[in-house]
Amino acid sequence: MQDASRLETFLKDCQARVERTLERVLPAAEQPPTRLHQAMRYAVLGEGKRVRPTLAYAGARAIGLAPERVDAGAAAVELIHAYSLIHDDLPAMDDDDLRRGRPSCHKAFNEATAILAGDALQTLAFGVLAEDKGTETSDGARVQMVAALARAAGSIGMAGGQALDLESEGSELDLVMLENIHIHKTGALIRASVQMAVLACPDLEPAKADVLDHYAKCIGLAFQIQDDLLDVEGDTDVIGKQSGADAAHEKATYPSLMGIGPAHEAANDLITDALDSLSSFDEGADPLRWIARYIVNRDR
Repeated sequence: MQDASRLETFLKDCQARVERTLERVLPAAEQPPTRLHQAMRYAVLGEGKRVRPTLAYAGARAIGLAPERVDAGAAAVELIHAYSLIHDDLPAMDDDDLRRGRPSCHKAFNEATAILAGDALQTLAFGVLAEDKGTETSDGARVQMVAALARAAGSIGMAGGQALDLESEGSELDLVMLENIHIHKTGALIRASVQMAVLACPDLEPAKADVLDHYAKCIGLAFQIQDDLLDVEGDTDVIGKQSGADAAHEKATYPSLMGIGPAHEAANDLITDALDSLSSFDEGADPLRWIARYIVNRDR
């Protein structure tokens, strides 16, 4: 079976697994306050690549950890991701009307409900990590996972990166400044996704943990570069959001600073670095390898 086919199978398995967990931990649509809970479910369930939870499961396989050990971590990173997309799409932020091929949460509901839905998803993520009874993880590991996700989502991680991104609109940035934004805005949560597996295995060798962290940092930046490229080269109907939005907001991107060709090269170099870092891992790390290649070949 070719790598692309094996990745597709692995992705479907991980998507189905995390979807079951998300369905279980999200409040029911008919539970009051119903409109809020409907908005939360609208933003989370259904369409979505589920790259972040898939990375948690791939990390678990690489270190020989049963997938149920990272169910809470996989669901938590996806809940944080969904909350971030709701807020990113708001008029005060990126002002996007389309997400995953359908109206953004604030368009399907309203701005106030969307803000509250994002808030509730963020807090739910930490609740799932702390107390989900369907996940076989020690209390000590749960505390470390909560702390790691808090760092990744907060002002020194994703939220801080988003703030830097907003401040940079219309400004001239160099590549170092742009990389700093992306490492925080996108890379921090991708890095945390792999950390969910690492932290669920307290006896993991530190050297292996360091390798996995380096891998995650490389693919996190490559992921954002590819997103920048898709905003230029992608088709709105395929990527599920409005293409050309970065240019409309006068945002500095890798294609705008480097050119399209060099941006592709930069992303590929990062993926090569990520793959090289996994040389000490056996075939158990193959899903991580497949995901790395997928990141720069995806069209949405």
